[in-house]
Amino acid sequence: MHINITNLSKVYPGGKTAIQNIDLNIKSGMFGLLGPNGAGKTTLMRILVTLMKPSQGQVFVNDMDLMRNRKEIRSMLGYLPQDFRFFSKLSTWEFLDYVASLAGMKNSVVRKSAVDEMLEKVGLFEVRDRAANKLSGGMKRRLGIAQALIGDPSIIIVDEPTTGLDPEERIRFRNLLSDLSQRDIIILLSTHIVGDISSACHQMALLHEGNLAYHGSPEVLVEKAKGHVWRIKALDHELDRLNQSFPVISTVPSESGWEVEVVAKEVNGFTAEPVEPNLEHAYVYFMEYEVGHAWHSN
Repeated sequence: MHINITNLSKVYPGGKTAIQNIDLNIKSGMFGLLGPNGAGKTTLMRILVTLMKPSQGQVFVNDMDLMRNRKEIRSMLGYLPQDFRFFSKLSTWEFLDYVASLAGMKNSVVRKSAVDEMLEKVGLFEVRDRAANKLSGGMKRRLGIAQALIGDPSIIIVDEPTTGLDPEERIRFRNLLSDLSQRDIIILLSTHIVGDISSACHQMALLHEGNLAYHGSPEVLVEKAKGHVWRIKALDHELDRLNQSFPVISTVPSESGWEVEVVAKEVNGFTAEPVEPNLEHAYVYFMEYEVGHAWHSN
């Protein structure tokens, strides 16, 4: 499986540019799309699932033109939108059974087995007969994940999938996607939660104000932050100056005051030691110093 995106732009009525001149090549496996809210991630997702037409550019899925082969490409898709909704009168099982039938699973016996298996995977089997609108927020999100995965789609596109999930649910979801990504399918994971990318994706893109700021592996992005992450021992009266001077990653109380992790090209006037960066550090560094996001002023 592969998706080729060339010179893709979307300008909304009124002149607002959501994405501009995006070039991406996405291959089988899990691909992370990272960026702050408003960066253009949802617009790109909606174009890829044929819910929105681009203003310019082309998208090819396995050499099929997205605009000319919409029906064929839609049959390959599983999609979880950020604002996932469902029919409120259906039970959890009935809703997923309905989605499975839309995905082309016509044999009722096969469909029942697939629905039960998917409910088990997302931890909803015990509430299969509960009305979908009576589920908790996290359970509703899991039902959204289930409906995106049912029917064995070749391309799975999920927009902010772990919003509303507790840490245990988030880990279960990542593991589920990791298992699926071993097959010849594309899983496109759009999020502003850095941990969702670092634990699962081998390739990623970073959007900033509608532009493609980075495309490559998480490891290469992390490499850019080496030598720019610091742990500073600070006293109470120094905290405000730190927050005003640097992007602060974490603040932890210590016996002598505080241990503060910051991202900075250099630190002067503080007792500091270098820290090995992770993807969260790298994301903050890249947004602050390479694309000028002004992180600490937000």
